[in-house]
Amino acid sequence: MDRTPPQPRIDDRGPPRVKRWEEQRWLIDNIIRANGIDWDQPRSMYLSAPCGVQGNADFAAIRQRVQKMADIGPAFAATARRREEKARDAQAAGLTVTARDNFFMAAIHWGAAQWPYDENNETNLAYNQRKRECYENYARLSDHRVEATWIPFKDSALPAWFHLPPGFSGGRLPCVIAIPGMDSFKEMAVALYGDRWLSRGIAVLALDGPGQYEAPILEINVSMENWIATGTAVVDWLAERGEIDADRIGVTGNSFGSFFGTIAAANEPRLRACAVVATCLEPGCHTIFEEASPTFKKRFMYMSGYTDEAAFDEFCRTLTWEGHVDRIRCPYLCVAGEAEELSPLECAERLMQELKAPKRLVVYQDSRHSVGNVPAANLGPFPPVLVADWMARRLDGEPFPSERWYVEANGHVVKTPY
Repeated sequence: MDRTPPQPRIDDRGPPRVKRWEEQRWLIDNIIRANGIDWDQPRSMYLSAPCGVQGNADFAAIRQRVQKMADIGPAFAATARRREEKARDAQAAGLTVTARDNFFMAAIHWGAAQWPYDENNETNLAYNQRKRECYENYARLSDHRVEATWIPFKDSALPAWFHLPPGFSGGRLPCVIAIPGMDSFKEMAVALYGDRWLSRGIAVLALDGPGQYEAPILEINVSMENWIATGTAVVDWLAERGEIDADRIGVTGNSFGSFFGTIAAANEPRLRACAVVATCLEPGCHTIFEEASPTFKKRFMYMSGYTDEAAFDEFCRTLTWEGHVDRIRCPYLCVAGEAEELSPLECAERLMQELKAPKRLVVYQDSRHSVGNVPAANLGPFPPVLVADWMARRLDGEPFPSERWYVEANGHVVKTPY
């Protein structure tokens, strides 16, 4: 975009008021003390994954340090400062690769440090700025081309990072739009080493869509209207890029990104494939907001711009794929856990039944919301690889049968046609 990118602004409304959060705060602290930082989902695992093995020690130390909710932000921020200092020392010594790696890890830790701050206060905005600065430094030193990107969106712009595969020297590439979940962010979308998309020759537009991390501090919040518009805005931008084949653009979404990606695919016919993982597909989202950890509801109220719980509860009624999914015409992949605790599996099953496009539902035995860490995922198709291979083939135009796959604990896949 030609104009100056939108600027974050302090919002003095304070954090969302969530009754269960206020009543159960003592319980959450005790659960964290007993179960650690991964009490609600494997946060430290999915944050560490893009960092590679070098980041393992960071996350081991953070797991030990975090004993209550209030420890999370400071623990990640302290680690981010240490990694940023290492990066600057390495850069001063001419150690480009070491500097690059540490700037990347610092950016991930700054992003993780933002998570507990469900308001646009000075801390959240400062951590976001440090995250951007570190990632920009990583981008300048990266082994592939990375661009800071602003997608024109209404009277503002959506923040993103545009990645081209290492060694790209011309031509037109397929591209995947990567949409994170409610607790993850665009800087995590492409791994420091061995990225699954880039290694398959697929460009990546890593996006913070409406309500996600950097977007709400720019006052771009979750709404059905905003997510209906997002797919078109992003594809418009990609279609203007000389490196991208506009006929081979797909979208993938993880966790709440599964819902956002579905809505985008339903309302942007130029998308050629949609792959969603770790489903949040329950119309109205009752389970995740009323039965799971109250941190989910508090976070999403912030993402959608609400501080009043009653008003947010009314808003939730609008969050549904019903009336949209029948417009999807591109191939659709849904990967879910059999023991999904945040969105009943039956909601994904119903969506797949109503879907008219070529489709595949893959259900992993015994897996919870974050698909993996069970024998079915370890012995059967590895979920991230399954998704990347499926997407690559769809963007190449290869047909496939519409099926339901059930991955058993022994890795065996039982396939049933739709």
